[in-house]
Amino acid sequence: MAIIGAGFGKYAVAPVFSKLGLETEVVTPRDAAAVERAIASDADLVSIHSPPFMHHDHVMMALERGRNVLCDKPFGLNAEQARAMRDKAKETGVLHFANLEMRNKPVRARILELVLGGAIGEPRHLSWTFISNGFRGGTHGWVHDKELGGGWINAYGSHLIDFMRCLFDSEVADCGGVMRTEWATRKDRDGKEQDATAEDAYSAWFLMENGCTVSHDTGYCAPVPLPSRVTVTGSDGAIEVINDTKLTLRSTVDVEGLSAEERIKRGLLPNEGDAVEDFTPAPGEAHEPSLMPWLAQVKQALETGTQIKPNFDDAVAMAEAMDMLRNNMVKA
Repeated sequence: MAIIGAGFGKYAVAPVFSKLGLETEVVTPRDAAAVERAIASDADLVSIHSPPFMHHDHVMMALERGRNVLCDKPFGLNAEQARAMRDKAKETGVLHFANLEMRNKPVRARILELVLGGAIGEPRHLSWTFISNGFRGGTHGWVHDKELGGGWINAYGSHLIDFMRCLFDSEVADCGGVMRTEWATRKDRDGKEQDATAEDAYSAWFLMENGCTVSHDTGYCAPVPLPSRVTVTGSDGAIEVINDTKLTLRSTVDVEGLSAEERIKRGLLPNEGDAVEDFTPAPGEAHEPSLMPWLAQVKQALETGTQIKPNFDDAVAMAEAMDMLRNNMVKA
């Protein structure tokens, strides 16, 4: 297993693959010779977690060697690169996976399970608010550079767009909003002041092809972090999640006639009231609860030669939605 990435790839992905019993070799994406050697090896999978401006080159290099590939979001710099990588993977006939592991974060997986199980009837609207301060201050790098694939839409919005595609089983028909850069300048590693060209906050609306609607209000340069809130409303109820830890289901679904097993599956109570679940994570690696179930699926897919989702088709749909959003946004 060749892992290209000295950050997320090294500290989050590699340990999970190791716990799954797979041998890993981690190389920094900025060492071109090491990357070439790793891809030229007999690795069963090339797992790419380099910065977005390197995705296209690394994916294409792996595909030309006939390697199975897993690539991180945002899957290149734009939808054009995403489609080129997807088309090459299909032409080559290898297995291809999009590293959209946040689908498997326990609380998000539970939202999907409840909605798809009919707990709130027909889903209609998703509202997502997340305000924090992780980009505040710090050193200027590619994540603050629009041309290098930086920005909060790529970093965070990509996961939200993927989640709402799953939630509503539909693609984005239209969208718009406003993007902001709340921390405009910072020093680079050499101490030189640099301007941020990528957004660190945005507010957006989406209309899905099936008529469902979505709103995002999110930023990562706030003075202080605030409690996050996710709300999904449907024809017969709503789901509310606070800080990714407390999930409350409020449903008017008639549970008469449902078996106890079916009630549990749907998260419904036998009598009137709210169903509350706690998803406070155990101490340890923050990404492991999302990565472990996903990479276990990838391992099984490699062993059986089975193409699973999310794959490069999902990554292309996500990239096309992000391009549409950026093109329809105004800059504050």
